[in-house]
Amino acid sequence: MDAALAGFALGFSLILAIGAQNAFVLRQGLRGVHVLPVVLVCALSDAVLIAAGVLGFGALTRAVPGLEWAMRIFGALFLTWYGARTLLSAWRGGEALRAGEGAQSLKAAVLACLAFTWLNPHVYLDTVVLVGSVSAQYADRLAFATGAMAASFVFFFGLGYGARSLAPWFARPSAWRVLDLLVGSTMLIIAVSLVMN
Repeated sequence: MDAALAGFALGFSLILAIGAQNAFVLRQGLRGVHVLPVVLVCALSDAVLIAAGVLGFGALTRAVPGLEWAMRIFGALFLTWYGARTLLSAWRGGEALRAGEGAQSLKAAVLACLAFTWLNPHVYLDTVVLVGSVSAQYADRLAFATGAMAASFVFFFGLGYGARSLAPWFARPSAWRVLDLLVGSTMLIIAVSLVMN
């Protein structure tokens, strides 16, 4: 259960950062257009990438001694950079959600979602490299992976279907500052825990 909770916490904190993919899901949710296919594409894609990271990285760390330590340090450095960048964004402020126009057809929405997911280099760093490397410290990697996958499903369904209620809040720049502050702090805490473990 500890591994599953750790996987859920890491997965949720990594996916919480508002990037192109999450902004697209949020926009689709605000408009109420093709929400189910969009959130399914995102969550299932994450599940595939998490499985690849946990299964592949586990085998790789057994084959290459010292790789787990190196990847843990890399993960800590990446999270420190990511967290610092997010905290800087919170300090600068000025961001606000603009729902704008999204994809109109189901095909266009799914293709855009696939592009935001699979063409984003950060998704590979987050799911394959970072989740895969952190999973190596748990005896029950399957539980860790299941927790991280569950976080993706909870997040994307919550974001897609909860977007309508968030619209007034995310129209204010102060809401983005609070979110960035929480995300940045979480990333730095995870970075420290990677080094300390």
